[in-house]
Amino acid sequence: MNTKKKLVIGLLLALIASASMFGSQPAAVGVAPDETPSRKKSRISSRVEKTKAGELILVETVIVAAPVDKVWDAYTTSAGFASWAAPVAEVDLRIGGSIRTNYDPKAKIGDPNTNTLRIVSYVPRKLLTLQADVSQNWPDVLKKQAADLYNVILFEEVAPAKTRLISYGLGYRDNKEMRDMMGFFIKANKTLYAKLIAVLE
Repeated sequence: MNTKKKLVIGLLLALIASASMFGSQPAAVGVAPDETPSRKKSRISSRVEKTKAGELILVETVIVAAPVDKVWDAYTTSAGFASWAAPVAEVDLRIGGSIRTNYDPKAKIGDPNTNTLRIVSYVPRKLLTLQADVSQNWPDVLKKQAADLYNVILFEEVAPAKTRLISYGLGYRDNKEMRDMMGFFIKANKTLYAKLIAVLE
């Protein structure tokens, strides 16, 4: 798989399976005007939990110094999503709606390599549940599990100008192939969430 395809998969799966096997609980956050990218990334923690059924849950927590409305809009509006997650985005916020993206800034929605996330459910400003339409460009290990994979994202207001974002990637089987792929997700997601922080703050 070439680097471009890996990047596309990583960015898309930031919404499906944002997580890390090596993270810790988020530390207290002090936002400085000149905060560096490395300090922004320190507000992103991730881990993998294992259920009694033997499935993996990918968990990633992000602290954003912005009101929950702004964080919600970054996920659920076309302009908001395009500002940090993909250069071309179209969001149809409704149950049964979708988030469609293309990582080629010259492309249009519907062109080849358009990615689609189905909106399974949502509660405004609180919860968003997504499931991806798996394309032929995806790795076989994800194609096999596609029907079981969901992403549940919680939006928690910590203070009027601080939001805790928690992403749960659900339905992953515990095997070496998937854990190796999670390692790629972790690196891509950390960069992606740092961009979300930078855009919203």
